[in-house]
Amino acid sequence: MSKKKPKQTWGWAPKKSASPQVPDALRVELTTKANELVESFLKPTFITPPPEDTRWNYLTDISIKWHGSHLYFVGTYACPGPNAISPSFESRFVRITYAGGSVFHLAYMRHTDKWEEVFQGLQLDECLQRIRDMGIFHPA
Repeated sequence: MSKKKPKQTWGWAPKKSASPQVPDALRVELTTKANELVESFLKPTFITPPPEDTRWNYLTDISIKWHGSHLYFVGTYACPGPNAISPSFESRFVRITYAGGSVFHLAYMRHTDKWEEVFQGLQLDECLQRIRDMGIFHPA
């Protein structure tokens, strides 16, 4: 006796609303302040000389990258081990999302490779202060 296949059903899936465009002046301001945070706090705090044990990956650089209405903080890691697929890789660890007006949302990358949005409706300076002060927004 064969089993019947379930009927194929269709469901309605509404389109996602488009993310608001970041105004050029705000994009420049955010880029400038984020680069300041990277140069004054993140790099001096988290980039260390290469370890003597070359089996493990280590952080070599921190930068920022825009993708649409999202600004990402990106860590570059060196892979010195003998079985490394590539000599380095990048990993995003913080995301600032433009929500419209002068409001932003702040998220971090979980160990599950999913973004966890922790704060919503923050001003720019509040976002950068939270990145500086809270350990969940620091590179691993």
